[in-house]
Amino acid sequence: MRVKNKDAFDDPTITVPFILPVITDKDKKAICNALESPLLTDGPKLREFELSFAKFTGTKYAVGVSSATAALHLALKAANIKKGDEVIIPDLTFVATASAVLLTGATPVLADVNYDLNILPESVQKSITSKTKAILPVHFAGKSCNMDKIKKVATKNNLILIEDCAHAIGAKSGKKHVGSFGSAGCFSFYPTKNITTIEGGMMITNSKKIADYVRTARNHGISKSLKQRYSHGKPWEYDVTEAGYNYRLDEIRSALGISQLKRINKLNLQRKNACKYYNKKLKNVNGLIVPSYSTNTDNAYHLYILRVQKEFGISRDMLYSKLLRKGIRTSVHYKPLHKFSIMKKKGKMYDYLTNTKQIYEEIISLPLYPQISKIEQDRVISCIIN
Repeated sequence: MRVKNKDAFDDPTITVPFILPVITDKDKKAICNALESPLLTDGPKLREFELSFAKFTGTKYAVGVSSATAALHLALKAANIKKGDEVIIPDLTFVATASAVLLTGATPVLADVNYDLNILPESVQKSITSKTKAILPVHFAGKSCNMDKIKKVATKNNLILIEDCAHAIGAKSGKKHVGSFGSAGCFSFYPTKNITTIEGGMMITNSKKIADYVRTARNHGISKSLKQRYSHGKPWEYDVTEAGYNYRLDEIRSALGISQLKRINKLNLQRKNACKYYNKKLKNVNGLIVPSYSTNTDNAYHLYILRVQKEFGISRDMLYSKLLRKGIRTSVHYKPLHKFSIMKKKGKMYDYLTNTKQIYEEIISLPLYPQISKIEQDRVISCIIN
């Protein structure tokens, strides 16, 4: 079932929206059932969601939080990243990746990306200094990074590895699910993502110490869960050993996550088929570079990103405007971090970011959602070709 409002901005001129969340009757029933619980947050549905997610990703622990930003922040805190440290991140990513680093007091260091839009291992190596404590790769658009190379760089330089998997639920690098290569992996369930809890996130890890820290820190640093406090003894008898945060994931969102996770493979397959259809129709169009797809498992097909070569007579911005006039909403993922005022003040870069600067001028994300029809795709394709 599609949401009734076809366009996120309620614009009647839009005939093909950029995104369209898929909420089924089963999802709605799961939400309504969760509302019957006397424990509406930090309860049994959250525990069930965490266990299911850990099983899906092949990790020992999963800890639900209020967003992927919260997951990244707590994963960095668990790794004792602090003021004076440097964390290497890609320049081409959503600002939340950098924000999580800044929230610890550390400095985000911007590395270049390759033409798959993922962090370039050679640029990571160039960016390492005596202050570098961690590498934070982003599996961009659902495509897994080259984790073999990144892991080697991290091991060689004794660096912590934390993965931003916001786009990549269901993607693997080799035989391992993304997020399981380093100390932690962090996922997003924002409405645009492959599954949604409206707002929400998850951190996975194989470390009990990290999992225990994140469970406590997400709940104000309180030593007991809400259920533990009201099941045994006096509810106010708990300890707080350090300042924590209100990063909890409630029962309603957890119930929605459980329901959506059950069909993640189907949702990803629908995305994959739509991406491959775009590729088939657009791969021979002069002036366009379509994304490359290597295997069936290394991509969650979160975004479909074209590159527009302006030397063929049309720029990315021109294409965006022309498609919008035809009722087709597109976007750009993302404005590079080095362009933001806060990063000019608080970030660093030790590389020239040549690829990022070129790619940013070219990329455009086409409409993509699990139930996009070939009629809708053909409209997008026809408008692009014309």
